[in-house]
Amino acid sequence: MKSSDIKAVHRFLGTYLIAEGGLMALCLIPALHFGDGTALPITLSAMFTLAIGVLLRQRYKAFHTIEDRRIAYLLVVMIWVVMSLFATLPFLTTGSTTSFTAAWFESMSGVTSCGATVFPEVGTLPASVLLWRSMTQWFGGFGIVLIVLALTPRLGINKFALYSAEASGADNAGRNTVRTVVTVRRTLAVYLMLTLAFIVALYLSGMQLWDAVNLTFTNISSGGFSVNTDSIASVTPLQQYILAAAMFFSGMNFTMLFLLFTFRWKQLGHKFDQLRAYIAVYLLAATFVTMGLHWHSGIAWGDSIRLGVVQTVSALTTTGSVVADYTLWWTPLTFLLLMLAISGGMAGSTSGGLKIMRVLILLRNARAILRNRLHPNVVNPVRLNGKPISGHLANNVMVIFIVFGASLMLGVMGLMLCGVNPSESIGASVGCLTGYGPGLGASGGFGSYAHFPPAALWFSSFLMLMGRLECMTLIVLLLPRFWRR
Repeated sequence: MKSSDIKAVHRFLGTYLIAEGGLMALCLIPALHFGDGTALPITLSAMFTLAIGVLLRQRYKAFHTIEDRRIAYLLVVMIWVVMSLFATLPFLTTGSTTSFTAAWFESMSGVTSCGATVFPEVGTLPASVLLWRSMTQWFGGFGIVLIVLALTPRLGINKFALYSAEASGADNAGRNTVRTVVTVRRTLAVYLMLTLAFIVALYLSGMQLWDAVNLTFTNISSGGFSVNTDSIASVTPLQQYILAAAMFFSGMNFTMLFLLFTFRWKQLGHKFDQLRAYIAVYLLAATFVTMGLHWHSGIAWGDSIRLGVVQTVSALTTTGSVVADYTLWWTPLTFLLLMLAISGGMAGSTSGGLKIMRVLILLRNARAILRNRLHPNVVNPVRLNGKPISGHLANNVMVIFIVFGASLMLGVMGLMLCGVNPSESIGASVGCLTGYGPGLGASGGFGSYAHFPPAALWFSSFLMLMGRLECMTLIVLLLPRFWRR
């Protein structure tokens, strides 16, 4: 590893901090409009972030390229950590919390679009802080690295390496740098269009513009933060359905959405299997939840349908918005929601979890193995979209599944060692690793993680980062073999 590569990393970090400082300065708008007394703290936070960014960029401006591909993985992890670190400033300087641990947890949850919070009364936070929470989820949901890839024509680094390290669940853009940038720009265009469309839809439904902007930011990014303590339970049924639509689209493959919106339907053939599975899983789960709420809990059909439709899509897309306290529901329904969060939405979306495509490959691989047991001499390839997939891809999916499962079990064990009770450890581990956010017990439903001990908050933050990078990017940095020549 060359020292010039490390210095180039500092320069790139400066670029990202400049961007973060600029976004932080936008929080001055609600601070001045609502007069919440946070204009000065927000200004100081933004100026400090910008100053550090400019200093790093100017100090290492001679080091503008990175030759070692391995540095791309280190850079991605450092970007998420450093961005989360500076994202704590608005929480601390405005007095929203005096605990750095709590600020770190909240900023990591926002940047990774997890949705877990340490604030039991979100509605009491200053408007500037509420907007900052929403913005961290909005740019974190799409991917901090991917946004810069889309907007920066000359980055001085292998863009495919950054793309694969940041979005291992996204479509394979190929090793062509131009194709990588085109793919990212297309998905960013869809992301921006959906954001604007749902802000307008919520505003036309009667919601205040302030709430419409914040809730769109957090739901289109599969984040789940809210400006209300009861999440989205207090908005009207129509607005809940609109937000459910935003969550549903956020769980879809953005490249597929680009092809749909540009009427290039003939190019969608290679993605139909994943789309059919995504829709089928959602419809079956929503139907089961709706029927369970009506027949077991005695809730009227209209409310059962609304709760089933909204809460199911929130779990499947790992958004984490809560329309009712699901921890009080029939236990099989609560368990199903956690299983949906583990599955996640489509690859190439803002949702977390394993992704539907991987689950589909795992199931079809299992079916092929069972068929080989019955007919050893018959070739039973695993097919996706009508075409056999390579053994390399099937093995990669199996490895990710094993690593994810092991990380989930270690997460439960780690939280229990930190003093969290078993049921909440399971819920928090699933919530943080998948990006769903809410867990079980006091940390589920309309609850928060405020009662977690500091060690548990730090460990949960680590799970959020690992889940956002889909485990592999973070784990590969810990392998001594990776750093050998």
